[in-house]
Amino acid sequence: MAMQSPREILAEIWTRAGGDAAALDAVTLSGEEPQLPSSFRVAAAAQASVAATALAAAQIWQMRSGQAQDVTVDMRHAVVECRSERYLRVDGEPPPPAWDAIAGVYKTRDNGFVRLHTNFPRHRDAVCKMLNCKAEREDVQAALMQWDGEAFETAAYAGGGVVAFMRSHDEWSATPQARALTQLPLVSIEKVGEAVPKTLPGGDRPLAGLRVLDLSRVIAGPVAGRTLAAHGADVLLISGPDLPAIPWLTIDTGRGKLTSFVELKHEQGRSVLRRLLAEADVFSQGYRPRAIAGLGFSPEEAARINPGIVYVSLSAYGNAGPWAERRGFDSLVQTATGFNHAEGQAAGVDGPKELPAQILDHATGYLMAFGAMMAKARQAREGGSWHVRVSLARTGQWLWNLGRVADGFATEDLKGETVQPFIEEIPSGFGRLRSVKHAAVLSKTPAFWARPAMPPGSHPPEWPARV
Repeated sequence: MAMQSPREILAEIWTRAGGDAAALDAVTLSGEEPQLPSSFRVAAAAQASVAATALAAAQIWQMRSGQAQDVTVDMRHAVVECRSERYLRVDGEPPPPAWDAIAGVYKTRDNGFVRLHTNFPRHRDAVCKMLNCKAEREDVQAALMQWDGEAFETAAYAGGGVVAFMRSHDEWSATPQARALTQLPLVSIEKVGEAVPKTLPGGDRPLAGLRVLDLSRVIAGPVAGRTLAAHGADVLLISGPDLPAIPWLTIDTGRGKLTSFVELKHEQGRSVLRRLLAEADVFSQGYRPRAIAGLGFSPEEAARINPGIVYVSLSAYGNAGPWAERRGFDSLVQTATGFNHAEGQAAGVDGPKELPAQILDHATGYLMAFGAMMAKARQAREGGSWHVRVSLARTGQWLWNLGRVADGFATEDLKGETVQPFIEEIPSGFGRLRSVKHAAVLSKTPAFWARPAMPPGSHPPEWPARV
């Protein structure tokens, strides 16, 4: 069976979310696969997911203004943006090492492999406590030789760690979680309450005047907020003063956003968030379901506080199945679901090999933004409160099903001079940034970030006035 073209991939995303197929005529997709060394269609996934967000923004602009516009997405630019954290420079300085000293891949007693994610101190401490060893690579490896891989994965999660046992795609497909995922759409958009339609506010950009609460960290959720900001939304990033973060990612995904500290452990902070939610259009979050419900901000509660809200949920492994509550990150989902095994085999490597971009994170972030805009358009037309759900593992299943690239590893990685056309230099609260421009080009409402990235907590927890 012939593989879908990027245009066909986009058309399927668009129409399955309720988009009018005629709108696709306005889209031009340029560039050819492959762009990166991989056996997977990373560049096509990047291009299609970015283009979906741009088309949704163009649709909202047409609803507001009556004006249609053209949308163009270059494949190379899109895949570069899906590695935006790699190309960020602050006052000319490159990123520090991305990973904690003991993060990464280890062998286990049964000749398997496990990947540890220890960038947050509590996750590192949980692994070291489970293994009863010091936070040194040699000590961790020695301790893991006392464990079978899958048994360690299960025990580590129970102990608060975040790890993944490397499975082949066949092994993953046989799990109850993989079977549960096959029942879920790539982007789920469900009505969860009654509400009158809310008129789109005035403004000269697709999302001008729309208010987005962003309660997310790391890459996928923050990329969604950054994308909505690129089309003019007022995005307010809410974090706790004590929540761990990865500073470089905070800078890269903070472009276009306001940023406030709200401590949700206390009623005073939850009261502030309820006030902000009551005046928001979109509530985007990456908490596990029981955790966010425990704070009083489940989808149903949010719809009660603000009828007409678009509530967006990100999970690692999907909202159904035995792993629905399981924490996870892109690197771990790649490991658990067969990508690392398959890439290793394709590259002739003994053991896991990562995809050449955190594409599950980035593509999922664009799909979150896409779902938020499609749901907002429906809300404006027909009313209701809406719940949008996406997951890293479901995005991974979609990427796998796009097909494989023969001799993908014969492709050279992108070099600096190739990336240069996609870079802009802008001021920020951290210093001068060299960062990747947004890859979608809209003919009447160019995407850009009107606000500079700022250190967390730089702004009061208040909405800017609508113009």
